[in-house]
Amino acid sequence: MSKKLGAEFIGTFWLVLGGCGAAVLAAAFPDVGIGLLGVSLAFGLTVLTMAFAIGHISGCHLNPAVSVGLMIGGRFPAKELVPYVIAQVLGGIAGGAVLYVIASGTFGPNPGFETAGFASNGFGEHSPGGYNLTSALVCEVVMTFMFLIIILGATDKRAPVGLAPVAIGLGLTLIHLISIPVTNTSVNPARSTGVALIEGGWAISQLWLFWLAPIVGATLAGLVYNWLGRED
Repeated sequence: MSKKLGAEFIGTFWLVLGGCGAAVLAAAFPDVGIGLLGVSLAFGLTVLTMAFAIGHISGCHLNPAVSVGLMIGGRFPAKELVPYVIAQVLGGIAGGAVLYVIASGTFGPNPGFETAGFASNGFGEHSPGGYNLTSALVCEVVMTFMFLIIILGATDKRAPVGLAPVAIGLGLTLIHLISIPVTNTSVNPARSTGVALIEGGWAISQLWLFWLAPIVGATLAGLVYNWLGRED
């Protein structure tokens, strides 16, 4: 179990540092900006690389919502849920802390750090596109639902062997391409927590949505896949 939790910590650390780091360090600068496409790809690559690196150790959840969805779908034991979530959140916080140290070390202004909310998730005035609470809630529930459907389907014993990390990584990339303008894309409470604690203020006050919506979406996906994937 200690190795599983260590793997989840490292994997979630990499997801926050890699994905949010791309947004904070690279996307906001005009001369080296990678834009929405680059940030979306960065998040997908973090999951893709970790799935190959630690998938055989912990299953590479990196996300409390994924752990919940897999538990509901009968792929993950309930007794391991709380330890996994703790390891993931701590990994996300560590990733946010390292990113803060890096981002605060520039001699010039850092637009991604100072004006973009440190890649935090938000709605209303803190949504990149100004989307309201309803839009953010629906988006996060649906995106997480589809993410878990991809995960449950790609890791089904009847799916092509060895290709699950590719499908999951590309799925997360697509999800970011759709939803960054709405919420900055969470679908992952640990990712949201890791940077919200650094940003503080509004990011913490809106953090509840980015725990509630992903867990609801993941739970629904687990229930649906219990029916959809069942061998009659």
